[in-house]
Amino acid sequence: MKFGSVRKQKIYHLLKGIETGDPESVKVVNEEKYIQHNPQTHEGGEGLAQLFARLSRTNPKVEIVRLFEDGDYIFGHTIYDFSSVRIGFEVFRYEGDHVVEHWDNIQPKTGNMVAGETEIKDPELTEDNRNLIKELIDKVFLSKQMDHFDQFVKVDSYAEHSPLMQLSEKAKLMEYSNNHRLLAEGNFVLAVNEGSNNGVHTSFYDLFRLEKGRVVEHWDTTEKVPPKKEWKNSNGKF
Repeated sequence: MKFGSVRKQKIYHLLKGIETGDPESVKVVNEEKYIQHNPQTHEGGEGLAQLFARLSRTNPKVEIVRLFEDGDYIFGHTIYDFSSVRIGFEVFRYEGDHVVEHWDNIQPKTGNMVAGETEIKDPELTEDNRNLIKELIDKVFLSKQMDHFDQFVKVDSYAEHSPLMQLSEKAKLMEYSNNHRLLAEGNFVLAVNEGSNNGVHTSFYDLFRLEKGRVVEHWDTTEKVPPKKEWKNSNGKF
């Protein structure tokens, strides 16, 4: 599958390496500098090539549905079928030709969480779209100014892919406390957010597709952040 840039292709092969066990796939990662932000994953010890070879023997399936590029960041929307099917967002940071940092947000699949548009359009609107989603997060999700919702979302043609609830309900009911990152390419913007769900420390990743300055499609994953005493590395989720 072709995803455009060399950096995107290398991330595609890296993620497929979990499935294939191909040792070439991990050469994009500078393991000496690599910072892992998945709290469930150890750093160091078993190298990625050995890890991928071991994982591939369990017949995992990895599908990359969407893949985007924003400066030194590559971010993707993925399906994992290991012992169960999960949906994830993956974020990788490059320095030069190598990946040096990784974040993710993964949850069990419920319904079809990845359906919808995949084509990247309007590259010239990347920054406008990023700024619009920043304003949406600030006003509606952080400040709970729900009267602004229709300013950002084209309600009459909006497609919702979240298994939890409609976007407006999520903005009302979920407690967003921080926006850590906004990654964008053309008509897609990924918001990396921290907050709580029923009092549980939670990471919210929200992917938006925009048309003519309004949100027309939304995907997400919601993942509990484990307590610090359970972390397998000291880098933090965000």
